[in-house]
Amino acid sequence: MKSIQTQNSNFEVIAWGAIFIWWGITELFKFLPLGFGAIGVGLILLGMNTARSLNGSPTSGFSITLGVLALVWGGLELAGSILSLPFELPVFAILLITLGALILGREVFRIKN
Repeated sequence: MKSIQTQNSNFEVIAWGAIFIWWGITELFKFLPLGFGAIGVGLILLGMNTARSLNGSPTSGFSITLGVLALVWGGLELAGSILSLPFELPVFAILLITLGALILGREVFRIKN
């Protein structure tokens, strides 16, 4: 049976490979809407942590946070480009608020346990 460290390394290599392939796809097909790339990266990072969890390996809070932020960023960019809003979404400010909420939520959850 593989060690946990070897499994984690394998998951990271697979995730990086998938991220580079996804990045190439989004660069190759320019017709994809804005935000599609970030959503894919977020799903890849969260999928990696799901696979870790299902295999009994420890998950990475850092990559989970990056995955959630990428999903939020991509969702906001996608919403802005599809909905043709008459104003610009403050994506950076919303990402900062999301990051702060994740940090606070993690600490509150840790205190309860």
